[in-house]
Amino acid sequence: MADGAQESLAAFREEIADWIDKNAPADVRDRAFDESDICWGGRNFMFKSEGQKLWMERCAERGLTAPRWDVAYGGAGLSRGQEKVWLEELARLRVKKPLESFGLWMLGPALLAFGTEDQKRHYLPQITRGEIRWCQGYSEPGAGSDLANVQTYGADKGDHWLVNGQKIWTSYADKADWIFALVRTDREAPKHRGISFLLVDMTTPGISTKPIKLISGKSPFCETYFTDVVIPKDQIVGEVNRGWDVAKHLLTHEREMIGGGGSGAIGARSIGSVLTDDDVTDPHTIARAQKLEVDSLAFALTMDRYKDLAKQGGVGHASAMLKYYGTELNKDRYELLMAAGGSDALAWEGAYGALAPEWLRTKANSIEGGTSEVMLDILSKRVLELPGE
Repeated sequence: MADGAQESLAAFREEIADWIDKNAPADVRDRAFDESDICWGGRNFMFKSEGQKLWMERCAERGLTAPRWDVAYGGAGLSRGQEKVWLEELARLRVKKPLESFGLWMLGPALLAFGTEDQKRHYLPQITRGEIRWCQGYSEPGAGSDLANVQTYGADKGDHWLVNGQKIWTSYADKADWIFALVRTDREAPKHRGISFLLVDMTTPGISTKPIKLISGKSPFCETYFTDVVIPKDQIVGEVNRGWDVAKHLLTHEREMIGGGGSGAIGARSIGSVLTDDDVTDPHTIARAQKLEVDSLAFALTMDRYKDLAKQGGVGHASAMLKYYGTELNKDRYELLMAAGGSDALAWEGAYGALAPEWLRTKANSIEGGTSEVMLDILSKRVLELPGE
């Protein structure tokens, strides 16, 4: 990096650290965080504190909930280097990120790539202000790993689509305001060419949700039903019957998010934040912890490298590698935490907080966003170009 660029980043670091210090309320800093502290935004979100709400609003006003997006779309227009400094200073000052959402991680990048200018200016600023909470309508009961086999059907009725069908494993559908969904709009076309990508208000008549209870005791996933749902034609992203192109683009961001810990459920706990020297005494556990820390650092550096590549045109199928390794790393992290905590870690709420339900939640990491088997299949065929069966 040139000296001028380094000096510029150093000045930005000083500026943003000062801004964080002056604007972050006490109840979003200097304390351990877990999934319950995540601010998801949306019409129905209940803020944990007035400070959490104030922090999101202050960051949104400055564009820092979506630091890389253009100012015209509610972002801050930061460079990749400046965004990295912003995240580093949040971590150094122990301040929680102001907003997490599928809108920021998945839909936003898809709209930036495929949306009309009107769609970008309408939806993106609302996402950055935390006004819309989105869920993802991809998976169906008969189309798990074969995502392109979706059967939820949208009949062309002239000025609108009439949609009927069912989605499953819809994360937080019962709390979301809108859903982005893959809908078959041409039953005669090859399965990858007859799908459209639609945006749907969850309050539209004919939509209902049913939470699915998991072994963790929580219900982050839902079944979602569409019965004669009317969707205006202007709520399509990209071209009619070319929604698979949008879906693939979005999936690369979803895999990067899940692999990199953007969901909050992943990477929420560092080893050092939970274990003390008294917890880790036997040589085998110490060796496991040291290996995990080294692997985590290497993975973080790899993520940084791929984010730079993404800026130059996307990481494509390599996102499957990030998703696979990131989720396996996170599962290893929680296995180690549970092993080190012993029987005390099994308590639902105890000395280790909610570690047990979080450990159970990690079992879904290698399923959600595409199973590990599907990721390995993509790597073998698309990246390594190995022959199929």
